[in-house]
Amino acid sequence: MVLRVVLTHAKKHPALIPLFVIIGAGGVGASLYLMRLAMFNPDVSWDKKNNPEPWNKMSPSDQYKLYSVNMDYSRLKKDRPDF
Repeated sequence: MVLRVVLTHAKKHPALIPLFVIIGAGGVGASLYLMRLAMFNPDVSWDKKNNPEPWNKMSPSDQYKLYSVNMDYSRLKKDRPDF
């Protein structure tokens, strides 16, 4: 229903097409980012019985940030105790 309204407005007012594309791309990008956070962030635990604290199993060489400037995680040494 919403898609039909968007298409009819786009046919009547073609200047709105870039606005619809930008808003759609923003929504898709936000959804993909939330999915990335839910799947790969060590702060999120979906299985609380088998892995209640997933951040304790992360080694210093694991990169879980989206983007890091001038940081080589493979050269970091282990400075934390094992749990």
